[in-house]
Amino acid sequence: MSDFSTIGIVILAAGASTRLGTPKQLLQYRGRSLLRHTAEIALASGCQPIVVVLGAQSEQLEAEVQQLPVTTIRNSRWAEGMSSSIQTGLKTLRSIEPTIEAVIILLCDQPFVSVSLVHQLIEAYDRTGTLIVASEYADTLGVPALFSHALFPVLMTLQADRGARFVIQNHVQAVARILFPLGTVDIDTSSDYEQLLHTIAEQH
Repeated sequence: MSDFSTIGIVILAAGASTRLGTPKQLLQYRGRSLLRHTAEIALASGCQPIVVVLGAQSEQLEAEVQQLPVTTIRNSRWAEGMSSSIQTGLKTLRSIEPTIEAVIILLCDQPFVSVSLVHQLIEAYDRTGTLIVASEYADTLGVPALFSHALFPVLMTLQADRGARFVIQNHVQAVARILFPLGTVDIDTSSDYEQLLHTIAEQH
């Protein structure tokens, strides 16, 4: 089993939530913001280090996680798209831990991400020796996803809004997959959020 301290996590939280009209990172979920929820999951997984990439409303968002043992970094180029945030996070991660074995990329608008899911990514990586372990949902492969250090140079050359999924699609022969049906739940609009609250209410 990989030593979790050799696998870092980058949480992408830089977007402006234009479709929602309010920072989705601050939406409340189970008594905390989505951003804090995601950071707490990352910490509970045992992975280290954990880097949170901020962009729009960075000061407001940083306050959500400043009490936690995570590293926050502001991506001044966040408006260029997800690629710059991945690169900012990865660069920061490697400056903290130059010998990092792999990185897991999380988004803070997938509320059903769990410690168990993070561990499944790592276990699949150990078991298969593949370069990528991706989550499978709704006939797609996407994040949360783990990338071996061998792919860091590829991640560092992404441009514009090409993110993790672009790398996954381009290396599909090197991808192991874990099932994450609730990965389809992400928060882009107010109706998405209302649906999430409705789902939680039904569970109780």
